Amino acid sequence: MTKTNDYINQLRADFPTLRQSVNGKPLVYLDNGATAQKPQLVINRIKDYYEKENANIHRGVHTLSQEATEAYEQARKSIQKFINAGESDEVIFTSGTTQSINLIAATIELKKGDEVLISAMEHHSNIVPWQMACEKSGAHLKIMPINNKGEINLEQALPMISGATKIVSVVHVSNSLGTINPVNEIIEKAKQHNALSLLDGAQAVPHMKVDVQALDCDFYAFSGHKMFGPTGTGILYGKRTKLEALPPYMGGGDMIKTVSFEKTVYNELPHKFEAGTPNIAGGIALGTAAEYLMGLDWNIIHEHEQELLHYATSKLRNIPGIRLIGEAENKASVVSFLVDGTHPYDLGMILDKLGIAVRTGHHCTQPLMDLFQIPGTCRASFCFYNTKEDVDVLMSGIERAVAMLV
Repeated sequence: MTKTNDYINQLRADFPTLRQSVNGKPLVYLDNGATAQKPQLVINRIKDYYEKENANIHRGVHTLSQEATEAYEQARKSIQKFINAGESDEVIFTSGTTQSINLIAATIELKKGDEVLISAMEHHSNIVPWQMACEKSGAHLKIMPINNKGEINLEQALPMISGATKIVSVVHVSNSLGTINPVNEIIEKAKQHNALSLLDGAQAVPHMKVDVQALDCDFYAFSGHKMFGPTGTGILYGKRTKLEALPPYMGGGDMIKTVSFEKTVYNELPHKFEAGTPNIAGGIALGTAAEYLMGLDWNIIHEHEQELLHYATSKLRNIPGIRLIGEAENKASVVSFLVDGTHPYDLGMILDKLGIAVRTGHHCTQPLMDLFQIPGTCRASFCFYNTKEDVDVLMSGIERAVAMLV
């Protein structure tokens, strides 16, 4: 255990934000599900780009442009390695998970009679784009049910995949419940019916090694800022054949080969889906974040995060009036809860005064909250730089807040 603690403390030292105080108290940051803090080397990489390499990419013959282009494309290769994509051309830079899912929803060919299948625990970013696509095409949106623990009910869900299913789009790890979904079974069932598969991996990539080839999904979407990279960055992975079958998402520079007033010839992958000047500094730094994560000992991290989850869950159960929301057997390090007689917002405000950062509300999963018949939850989301001491501070804060509110 001492070895694990030493390793975690070593990692904590990489994150300068964790060394500050909030409202006169040492910061206890437990809102990693919303965004993760950034290691110093990612921060430095953004600074270095603007100080030394600042130039547009893919277009210039001058030295700075060539250096920036090389750094940006090297970042793409780092992310390819990070998710084990078959080739770097299958890695599309986006602004985040939301844009990645919207790209697929806007370009996939849907028609009346087709079905799109999602789960009842999806983030709004994996609901609304499909609603829009179905409204436009006449396709039907179907919802896989979940049980009281917050798990997809496979006995009911798998038979919903049929010859009419065009695509199955599900969250890999739930942002509000922490549930790790049985995506392998869902992907396999989709393949049996020649349906496409897309995974929302925003909450998965910070907590586990993701291998898109082993998953054998057609598309995988995730955000940079939740995997310790910059905001405004994200990735859409897609199998080459599936991406090539889609039309461009946006028109403009870099996604073209030739343009005339009569006809435009589109560029090849990955540039076909990357119109305009991208977030160059962010993309380069996202590659740095991926390299950082690949250098970690994931066996230690997984064990540590699971220990935090179980420790926090057991501590919460000892507080009178606590109701846990989401008790799946297979979970990432997220606890979502309510306290009888209190509103999540009020609880969150008091915790903030104590230097404890948690998330309150519906977590962009309003339909899920409606299923549980609650307005929202208080969510503490842990990552590898959190400690049992953070959990203890949280529990003391909850007890203090309950004493004030109830």
